Amino acid sequence: MQIILYLSVALIAIAFFILVLSLTKTLKAMKETLESVSHTLDGLESQLKGVTGETTMLLHKTNALADDIQGKVEKLDTVVHAVQSVGDTVQEMNDSLRKVTTSVSSAMVRNQDKVAQVVQWGAVVKELKDKWFGEKNKHHGKKPFDSEVKIHTHQLERSKG
Repeated sequence: MQIILYLSVALIAIAFFILVLSLTKTLKAMKETLESVSHTLDGLESQLKGVTGETTMLLHKTNALADDIQGKVEKLDTVVHAVQSVGDTVQEMNDSLRKVTTSVSSAMVRNQDKVAQVVQWGAVVKELKDKWFGEKNKHHGKKPFDSEVKIHTHQLERSKG
């Protein structure tokens, strides 16, 4: 029985030795993996420093660009207000011109008879002057304004009727 005990102790010692060898291999593999991870993290850290620096510079440039755009927008805003003021002035001028045109047009319609009479009287005065001084017309015997007086008289008659 002692042999069994010695064999059992020897078997336990061999099993323990195999266990220690397996743990050693595992720990060595784990050490290599951890060293690789450490090396990767070191590289990643240096890359992150570069990216962080570039990001900071980009952020500063973006802020400067935003400030520049803000300044230009404010300047452009004054131009837009000026153009709007010019547009308002042109609109007011158009309204005033429209009122004047309407006023003149309605005054012409109201005084159409008077204008026609003035034209007729002017033609009569011209004819009397021509007869008085005995001047001859250069247009084949037609007296000036004669045809115009007839045309205006005809237009007045049509607008009344």
